[in-house]
Parts: sequence; C-alpha cells; structure tokens
Amino acid sequence: MRPARALIDLQALRHNYQLAREVTGAKALAVVKADAYGHGAVRVAQALEAEADGFAVACIEEALELRAAGIRAPVLLLEGFFEADELPLIIEHDFWCVVHSLWQLEAIEHARLSKPLTVWLKLDSGMHRVGLHPKDYHEAYQRLLASGKVAKIVLMSHFARADELDCVRSNEQVAVFEAARQGLSAEVSLRNSPSVMGWPSVSSDWVRPGIMLYGATPFGEDQAIAARLQPVMTLESKVISVRELPAGEPVGYGAKFITPKPMRIGVVAMGYADGYPRHAPTGTPVLVAGQRSQLLGRVSMDMLCVDLTDVPQAGLGSTVELWGKNILASDVAAAAETIPYQIFCNLRRVPRLYSGA
Repeated sequence: MRPARALIDLQALRHNYQLAREVTGAKALAVVKADAYGHGAVRVAQALEAEADGFAVACIEEALELRAAGIRAPVLLLEGFFEADELPLIIEHDFWCVVHSLWQLEAIEHARLSKPLTVWLKLDSGMHRVGLHPKDYHEAYQRLLASGKVAKIVLMSHFARADELDCVRSNEQVAVFEAARQGLSAEVSLRNSPSVMGWPSVSSDWVRPGIMLYGATPFGEDQAIAARLQPVMTLESKVISVRELPAGEPVGYGAKFITPKPMRIGVVAMGYADGYPRHAPTGTPVLVAGQRSQLLGRVSMDMLCVDLTDVPQAGLGSTVELWGKNILASDVAAAAETIPYQIFCNLRRVPRLYSGA
C-alpha cells in the first residue's frame, strides 16, 4: 500500500477551538467549509459537536452532508442560498442563513415558510466581495423583522486585511460597521481567525475560527496566539528509493537541481497529485527520519526528492514529514509562495487517519 497519508489529531483540533473561545470569551462557530480545509468535515464536526456553539459552511451541500452524518448543532450557510427554492431545505434542516444581497432579502419576504429563519445579516464594510451596502443595512434589518419570517438576526461583516497586523483597514471597517448598525439591537459577529488572534479590541459576540482550528497561522510573522496553536494535520510518506549521485548530476524534471557535490537522494511517495505544492522549491523544509532536511528539485505528480546526504540514519522506508508538528504547514506554504489554506484544501488521494477521537 502506498505510504502517503494524512494524520489528523482531533485532540489538537479541540485545543485550538478552545483557544479561540478562551482568547475572545465569545461564542464560536467552527468553520468546516471546503471539507474542513481538507481535514474531513464530518469527522471534524463529530469531534467538536459536544462543545461547539455551531458550525459554518459555504453552501447547503456542505451543510446537508453534516446533517446526513447526524450533526444536529447549528450550521450557518456563509454564502446564504443561491436560489430561492433552497429555503424549504434550510427550514427543514434548521440551518442558519447569511443574507448578503437584497435579492435574498426579497426572496425571504416572498417565501412561504413553515417557521421563521435565523438570519446573519452581512454588511459590506469595505472588503467589497459580498454584503449589503451600508446605506441599505438598517432598512434591510427592519424589513426582515417586518416580514415575520425571521426569529433572530445576527449582524456580521468580514475583514479584508486582518492578517496584516499593522494595517489600519480593519479599524476602518469596524468604524463602517458600527455606523451602519447604530440603533439596531442584535448580536454581532466580526472576527475570523486573524481577528480572533490579532485584534483583541474588536467586539464580537460570535467568532468564526477557521484556519486557526487546524493549527496554522494566518500571519506572515511570529504572533503570540499563533505560538499556542497545535498543528492538526501531519502529511507524511516514506522513502521508496535511494540514489547515490556524484557532483554535477541533475535531479528530477527540468534539471532544476544539479548536485553541487556527491549526494544521497531519497525519493518519496508524495507529489502534487496528493496536494503537495508543485511550486515548492529546492530548500523547502522536510523532516526525514526525525531530522530536518530539504526538498530537492521539482515536485512531480507522484514523487519528490529529498536530501539524505547529512541524514545517515535515513534510507529505504524512512518516514518523511512533509508538514505537521515539526515542519509547519505555514513554512511550506511560504516557501511555495502560497498560503496554508490552499495547501490544506488541495489535499486529495491521500487517506486520512484520525486519532484523539
């Protein structure tokens, strides 16, 4: 059996969820969209359900998967509904629903609903992706109440640059939000992972931890809360071939690495078809037989090469950690000029093995 696998530590997941609660004192929706950022939405939700205040997903398909697995906790649809005919399913399964557009508001007003909805009313406070314009926000709130089809409204927005700790944009967005919600009596949700970790002055009754749940930092620099996170996923495989090469020999496609001296090269059963970033360059850190080493040459579809020259204990069958508790996913992502969100979400083909249930 091919040795590539992803080990998912559910106890670390719970630690990170509890940390989000601890540092904010707020209720927390665990964000499990995109198959829990590649970690397996059902297993993640099952591991957190006893303590989570609820979950958040992108769309109704993801929410229905949780309900089919027996998850009864609240589930928020972060993009709301895409067609008005989803509303009966939302009611049937008791989903919470973001309203970010006037057409969604109008669809609720015209719908025949068997019971009222819980709506999270989203303001575009400056990200300019989705959300109501500030001039429409107060009226939208009043229309939802007047419709008689809404049991509860939570006021929300989303930060565009909270991962930039020295950027004033988040404070500007808070000011827009506060002005738009003046006179409205409702709970508030503003903080995602970067703002949970890096913006303690922002008031939020509900927080929405995503990437921090999985133990990766959203920041490009050291940060106090990030240092307390526990990596949840360890991506590992084994050395399946060893080559002894003299100086001047090319390694891998395109001869992107040429040995500068005699070297031992290990071939690892892991490639971009598994989700390892193809653009990770020579020098990207790996852990081989418990010792830090580096990637060599171009990542191919099913295999990659690592340096065994200074790892004498390593050989055929040695375990290689591509990211995890020793090699941080954020460091691999930075080397590949991407973000940990993407490398987690790109995971595929690799079986997931869970511990700490």
